[in-house]
Amino acid sequence: MTDPLLSVRNLCVTFPTRQGVFEAVRGVSFDLGRERLGVVGESGSGKSMTGRSLLGLVRPPGQVQADRMEFHGRAILNLPERQMRKIRGSRISMVMQDPKFSLNPVMKIGNQIMEAYRLHAGGGKDAARQKALEMLEAVQIRDPERVMETYPHEVSGGMGQRIMIAMMLAPDPEILIADEPTSALDVSVRTEVLNIMDRLVRDRGMGLIFISHDLNLVAQFCDRVLIMYAGRIVETLAAQDLHEARHPYTRGLLNSLPRLDAPVDRLPVLTRQDNWRDGDPLTDSLETEFPGGL
Repeated sequence: MTDPLLSVRNLCVTFPTRQGVFEAVRGVSFDLGRERLGVVGESGSGKSMTGRSLLGLVRPPGQVQADRMEFHGRAILNLPERQMRKIRGSRISMVMQDPKFSLNPVMKIGNQIMEAYRLHAGGGKDAARQKALEMLEAVQIRDPERVMETYPHEVSGGMGQRIMIAMMLAPDPEILIADEPTSALDVSVRTEVLNIMDRLVRDRGMGLIFISHDLNLVAQFCDRVLIMYAGRIVETLAAQDLHEARHPYTRGLLNSLPRLDAPVDRLPVLTRQDNWRDGDPLTDSLETEFPGGL
């Protein structure tokens, strides 16, 4: 990997509770280049919290700490909000889960895209409108002029996903964090959205962090994969080698997936082990063999 766009070492996100400090993310380290990096794990494993922490979206009483969190070699951890706003959205964007519900329901779609573009890239109203139309065309929305004048409730779920992707990509960011952007879509629309994201990443030379719980999807779409369990990374490997994973947690997830080519009467249940939470020899050997990822 050449010089990474993003470098993270020993990232920790904690929240105070009545039972003590809860560690939502624990010791996460990775580098991101101009690639598609998948982050996979069960609900509550810390995937989304990792993405939010990169953009400074973890609010008090949550605390974010790291030995290093750098974007193009510049430290971005705990930047003043005024400086972080120059990075968030314009240089690093994030498509949230169920992005359609992130749209303002009482504001026309065109005005929302134009507002996002002008906020981060500047320019006049005419330039913003032209950019909004270009981005809607880039995500393969037919008749963008008409869609510009609609409200969020007037578009389908798949179109809402594509509109949010268009909005996040309008300022030409260098990194896109996509938090399960296809989880609520049917198979045909999901494939279309993935193809759009793949083309935009390749054409623009961007870095993509693709957060998902779908191992098969990540294996097909991404270049590398981080497997998260209980707030930490337990395995890092090339996406094409995902089905050859060695960690028992990853193997358990894979074995729990139904397969048309190998039907069984009952799928195995994942049996967790205590040492998965605190480290084990396999994880340590993987970090030694592949520091910072494959």
